[in-house]
Amino acid sequence: MKLPNIISISQIVVSVLLIIGILLQQRGAGSSAITGGGGGSAYYARRGFEKFLFAAIIILAVLFVALAIASIMVASKY
Repeated sequence: MKLPNIISISQIVVSVLLIIGILLQQRGAGSSAITGGGGGSAYYARRGFEKFLFAAIIILAVLFVALAIASIMVASKY
C-alpha cells in the first residue's frame, strides 16, 4: 500500500470519529440555544466521559489537520 492511500484512509477514519464525537457531545443544544434564550445557562464544568470526549475531539481535530497537510505535501511529490 502506498503512502497516499494510507493517508487518505486514515483521514477518512479520523473524520468519521470526529463526526461521531461531535454528535455525542451535543447535549440539549436545541432551538433555544440558537436564539439565545437558553434558560439556566450557567457555567458548567465537564466531568467524566464528557471531559474525555472534549479532549478526544481536540486531539482528533489536530490529527485531521495534520493529515490534511501531510496529504498536500505527499500529493505534491507524486
